[in-house]
Amino acid sequence: MCQVSADEAENNTQISQNHVSMAEVLSEEDRERKSKMSAVVVVHGGAWAIPDELAEASVSGVKAAACEGFSALKRGGNAVDAVEAAVRALEDNTVFNAGHGAALNANGEVELDAIIMDGSTLASGAVSCVKNIANPVSLARAVMEKTAHIMLTGRGANMFAESVGVATVPTETLVTEYERKEWEKRKHYVAGVMEDFNSQWAHDTVGAVAVDCAGNVACATSTGGIRNKMVGRVGDSPIIGSGGYADNFSGAVSCTGHGESILKVTLARLILSHIEQGKPVAEASQASLRYMGDRVRGAGGAIAVSPSGQWAATFTTERMAWAAVEDDVLWYGLDPNMRLKEQLSK
Repeated sequence: MCQVSADEAENNTQISQNHVSMAEVLSEEDRERKSKMSAVVVVHGGAWAIPDELAEASVSGVKAAACEGFSALKRGGNAVDAVEAAVRALEDNTVFNAGHGAALNANGEVELDAIIMDGSTLASGAVSCVKNIANPVSLARAVMEKTAHIMLTGRGANMFAESVGVATVPTETLVTEYERKEWEKRKHYVAGVMEDFNSQWAHDTVGAVAVDCAGNVACATSTGGIRNKMVGRVGDSPIIGSGGYADNFSGAVSCTGHGESILKVTLARLILSHIEQGKPVAEASQASLRYMGDRVRGAGGAIAVSPSGQWAATFTTERMAWAAVEDDVLWYGLDPNMRLKEQLSK
């Protein structure tokens, strides 16, 4: 259990007073709830038809990433630190389509997208179409903290990375043998992309959401995009309100699935709008994913957490590797209705 200082509780009250259209001044009951709040980190490794040969590695990867994010909180970090740490772990793991192991575009090249968002201030940073950055989520955070902008793309993002000392790597080191073989099988964009998503075989996005013990939420999402996508294609992942969104008044969401479908319904913001209307986190996520399926025939998944620590991992694809750490308990799953837990050492 995390405890919040009196100053932090007062700051949360002041935020509410300044935004009365979104939330009334915190009641005594609310203050008491916040003073006993538990930190939570939830991660996903992409919603798609994960084959059996990748299942164990996918689950192991999200479990490790969730623990990495929670460790950041235990070291005194905030929600933004937690989601960055968790997503970096996923970007460094070649099982996932982000950073190392990213999908290749129609020219056989890596083009990476990422976003990070701080729910306490609505500050956000994003990058798209970057080529030689192993951890684009950290570059997105640099955009958020060191520029007056929200998104940088392509050559400009890489120039900014160089100017602030973000490490670059030879792009070929991000490409795995597995991805190169899959790309060779699906060289033609139309056949490749339609095949992938009609069969829900899309090697997809990673992401994390967190709430810290002060009640601040954050999200981060990172991806290599769709295999055989057009050069320069940007999906939902780096777009505020689609691939992710975080607001202390409602919660944080990171999405995964068919980017064009997610963009059409602004999935992350849609989930939070349901939460704002009073739906529990899981119900809000399920309703939004159902709407996306009915309206634009898109499949996907989402992880979400509320400022009070309520969380959910929901998907409409065949599988989604996910994990969450809450009160030193590790929860994880892969298949529908699979929800396992392990006790972590304190």
